[in-house]
Amino acid sequence: MGGKGGSRPALTRARVTLSPLAVIITVAFVFLGLAWVQNSPCLEPLHNNSGLNWSNYRQYRYACYSDVVPLYTGEHLNESGAFPYSTSWVEEAGTKNAYTRYMEYPVLTGLWMWLNAQITHGYTSLQSSLTFLPRGPEVLVFFSSLAFFAALFWVFTIWCISRMSARRPWDALIAAASPLVIVHAFTNFDMLAIALATGAMLAWSRRRLTLAGILIGLGTAAKLYPVLLLLALLVLCVRAGKLRQWTDTALATVVTWVVVNAPIFFLFPHGWLEFERLNSTRGADPDSLYNVVHQFTSWGGFDGPLGPHQTPTKLNEFIAVALVFCLLAIAWIAISARRRPRFSQLAFLAVAVFLLTNKVWSPQYSLWLVPLAVLALPRWRWLLPWMLVDAWLWIPRMYFYLPETSGGWGQNPFLITVIVRDLAVALLCARVIYDIYRPAHDLVRRSGDDDPTGGILDGADDVLVLQGPRRRVLTGAPAS
Repeated sequence: MGGKGGSRPALTRARVTLSPLAVIITVAFVFLGLAWVQNSPCLEPLHNNSGLNWSNYRQYRYACYSDVVPLYTGEHLNESGAFPYSTSWVEEAGTKNAYTRYMEYPVLTGLWMWLNAQITHGYTSLQSSLTFLPRGPEVLVFFSSLAFFAALFWVFTIWCISRMSARRPWDALIAAASPLVIVHAFTNFDMLAIALATGAMLAWSRRRLTLAGILIGLGTAAKLYPVLLLLALLVLCVRAGKLRQWTDTALATVVTWVVVNAPIFFLFPHGWLEFERLNSTRGADPDSLYNVVHQFTSWGGFDGPLGPHQTPTKLNEFIAVALVFCLLAIAWIAISARRRPRFSQLAFLAVAVFLLTNKVWSPQYSLWLVPLAVLALPRWRWLLPWMLVDAWLWIPRMYFYLPETSGGWGQNPFLITVIVRDLAVALLCARVIYDIYRPAHDLVRRSGDDDPTGGILDGADDVLVLQGPRRRVLTGAPAS
């Protein structure tokens, strides 16, 4: 038995090593699974499978509310043959405030919702012939279909972040393990726009300018905020003398957006205008600073009391002026800093001020900031407190909508948490600005990179820098 080396053959142990990306993607799926669990109390079917059990304010008590469920019927997606932007309905019918409604979302998001509705209709029609298929109410199928694609979009987003963090491979873990994913992954329909915006940043970082423009155009056709990426790039490209390259990306953005929107605009103009009409006529949402000030003071708002469907003109004008002022301030920072800011830093600042100055901050909008924050400020100690506060905001928000007679908390805990959340985001902006003016403290640049998201801007020389009290224009100034 055995040879010279002993009676037993030598055993070799195979070591299995996982790459950082494999670990991060695994964590992303775990947190998406937790998001499903968080929504699960609201996914319990009624006994006759006619709908979901939301009795006794269940959606607020368990904080499992999702817009996806009520909007399946609210946007008439449950109707066979209905098509977004052509299908209309009357709200408050029979009253003097009656008005005609259409699909309220931008075109690409509306079409994605409609596509999932078609998947739902197809699945439910197959149930009669394929008895082995799991059965449940239509709205549960719709939610499941949206959740499946939203999960894929988020994993793609995490992959993009990882690809833009080559020297710091674990930074993407901050996004994958964000508590905001647990509460908002399936709250609404924003994952498509987030994936397109992050994909656009990856394309730009790989110097694929036309593809970046196409993805920004698609993202803007899904949600408005991705166009802010283009504005951030404009300032950086002006400083680096890359305006021609920026123009190529901007042209691709415009053409893509027009191609997506034009058919709906010409075929169903009233439906296409619904998104703009709804956003201009709506007042300050509960999550906005304007509402916080209104509730805690005797301030009556910029417009004073308004009737049903009246446009808050002065509020809209103030928001526009405030946003333009903040964007100009960001542009000044980009031009005046001794070293050109990184693309992700400017993009984060632009989206953050858009949310802070806006009259609407829907809960899931906070997910917009997650990829940008991780790329701009990859520091756990800074990002995790904000994410925890922002995720916790969901609880007092739900218990604000729960009547106090049924155990609700009233508005004060909710409004106070809104203030804390906004202060946390403002603090992140201050830290990003600090890193811009003190690049030696920027973890990304300390790792040896100039701008991993910058593409043609990475390591490029500057041709325009405003420095000092006299705002001196420098040409040919080095980027460092």
